[in-house]
Amino acid sequence: MKIEEYLSSLPSSIISGEDVELSDDTLREIFRFAEMTGNDIFYHLGCGSGNSIAIASQEFGVKSAIGIDNNKEKISHGKKLLDEKKIINGSIRHQDIIDTDITDASVILFWFSDEKIIEKMILKFQSLRPGCKIITIWGPLTGCMPNKIDFPYILNITPFKKAESLRDQMLAIFDTDCIDFAVAWEYADRYSKAIGSRNFENDRFLTILQTLVIWINAKNLGIACGDEIPEPVKSYMGILKTFFNIEVEHLLDH
Repeated sequence: MKIEEYLSSLPSSIISGEDVELSDDTLREIFRFAEMTGNDIFYHLGCGSGNSIAIASQEFGVKSAIGIDNNKEKISHGKKLLDEKKIINGSIRHQDIIDTDITDASVILFWFSDEKIIEKMILKFQSLRPGCKIITIWGPLTGCMPNKIDFPYILNITPFKKAESLRDQMLAIFDTDCIDFAVAWEYADRYSKAIGSRNFENDRFLTILQTLVIWINAKNLGIACGDEIPEPVKSYMGILKTFFNIEVEHLLDH
């Protein structure tokens, strides 16, 4: 099957990231990356069970930390967590992120893959006060040049800088003149470790998939190193096709 068919066979909650909870260590890395301080008003859009709100409040001493999620069960868990930890500068709301008021935000963690949601939220972000930091994971805000990168963490600051092209955006993210297999693997591995589970085999599989996606996108944009398909890329394409019945070669522009 083509990779698109494989992805469509997975539960939508996995594809959207709804059922992926970032580890506490990953959240701390993100907050250090954003240089969060006691003057910040932090929002986590899609906060899940609320660990990010607790850590932002207790360990980074933000002025206020607000979690937004539309999952009632997770919101209930998050509110219980804040009560248990006696956190008074943190709160969690059961709302749709598109409708919620974030006008006072200075730092926002936003990790969504749905293009329709991203487009609507970019318009919402553009109306925020200058200097507001928007943190994404893996992918940058569509059409925007990042202000700071520590892949897979990407930071855009309002007002956004427009990217002239997807090619320029990718080169900025990967901080290189061209992308070879080693670069693609390194960055895919960083992503797997940032969102990784306790199941090493699943993380390895994710790294392989993401490596191929990075390299194929680079090839199609003309920023891959060399004209030929590297042997490791051919090997992993073969492994996916032979052992998992997943085909990715059609993604290449021939």
